[in-house]
Amino acid sequence: MSMKLSRRDKQLVDGEHGEAAQMAMRILVRMAEVQDATEMMNVSQAHIDGCGLLSEAGLEFAETLAAKGGKVSIPTTLNMGPLDLQNWKHFGIDEAFAAKAIRQAKAYTDMGCIPTWTCAPYQSYLTPRFGQQIAWGESNAICYANSVLGARTNRYGDYIDICAAITGRVPKCGLHLKENRKGQILLRLVDIDPAITRSNAFYAVLGHLLGSLAQDRIPVIEGLDVEASSDQLKALCAAAASSGAVALFHAVGVTPEAPTLEEAFYGDEPEQVIDIHLSDLVKAKSELSTAPDRAKLDLVVLGCPHFSFDEFRQLAQLIQAEVEKGNTLHPDVRFVVISSQTSYALVQRSEFLKLLVDFGVEITLDTCVFHTPMVSDETKVIMTNSGKCAYYAPGELGVQVAFGSVAECVRSAVEGCMLREETLWKES
Repeated sequence: MSMKLSRRDKQLVDGEHGEAAQMAMRILVRMAEVQDATEMMNVSQAHIDGCGLLSEAGLEFAETLAAKGGKVSIPTTLNMGPLDLQNWKHFGIDEAFAAKAIRQAKAYTDMGCIPTWTCAPYQSYLTPRFGQQIAWGESNAICYANSVLGARTNRYGDYIDICAAITGRVPKCGLHLKENRKGQILLRLVDIDPAITRSNAFYAVLGHLLGSLAQDRIPVIEGLDVEASSDQLKALCAAAASSGAVALFHAVGVTPEAPTLEEAFYGDEPEQVIDIHLSDLVKAKSELSTAPDRAKLDLVVLGCPHFSFDEFRQLAQLIQAEVEKGNTLHPDVRFVVISSQTSYALVQRSEFLKLLVDFGVEITLDTCVFHTPMVSDETKVIMTNSGKCAYYAPGELGVQVAFGSVAECVRSAVEGCMLREETLWKES
């Protein structure tokens, strides 16, 4: 299948706009051929996931583009990196690793990328609008952009994302096209107690179940609370994009493209209808924990994706309640919260930062536990409120994991062992 290239595309391929742009465009044209796309299209924003130091090749790729004069041609934000650039020494990071991470960061900022360093760019800077064509990396951000904001992006993997940012072009295919965004399967929430659906933990659990059921299909959810918060939808997207390859879901009344069930399916019938009952959620919730009840706790990790200002405020309220009862962080437990510079700047202007620090909360920015070696070899059990973190932690970090609400994480951190209140989730 022959590619139709615009005049500027040909100029890019021929090197008329520089070596870096030529390299990037040739990669994109080859990717378009693999995807059976017949032409390229413009994107007006990019978010780079390839800035994590996952290999020597990734560092070499970024530095090569920068050395060849690479510059982004559209507004481009950066995903979390491999390092808390300001506080890495506090977390005991190896200096050789830090040196490479700093080199990688410099390569991307030299190319004109905006140093947001967050996996939740939709809560930070340059939030895309409905219908905007973008090229985003980072699985949870892709899912959120498509499903919550109604922007349009494919799943852009490492290094394709920076190529799109340099050229402003991507293959015209996939979720960029309206005809490929139609719902395929219907998931109906049936007889779920509203108290459960209002809880933050519900969204991570539902996301985990959603991903395992949908895999790479586009699911439509009927019965989700239309008043769901940005943080709740963030948790849903992150978990769904981890347990499955969900880049887009339609939640009726929530997703801009799905004000009604009929519009979500473009007037067609779903390929499959699945009723989700409390028992399904309970099973999915149990899958997110590998540690037994009352297991000795070593580490609490919150902020996967990055903690927002509102989440910091909720955490502070829970910690304040423990402090008023005379409780403190257990001496054997570390309590780490991962966030972005944007959210932390707001926390610094709040009245509760001292409360968090005095309790023993360690705030790290720009990175996450899967990208920077901040979890010690002695860590055996971690607890998290994140479906994404719970899904990946056993394999990525070699630990047992306990999933729970933020309130359960705080209570467990005080007691020094994993405690959860299951009353809300009990089946009648």
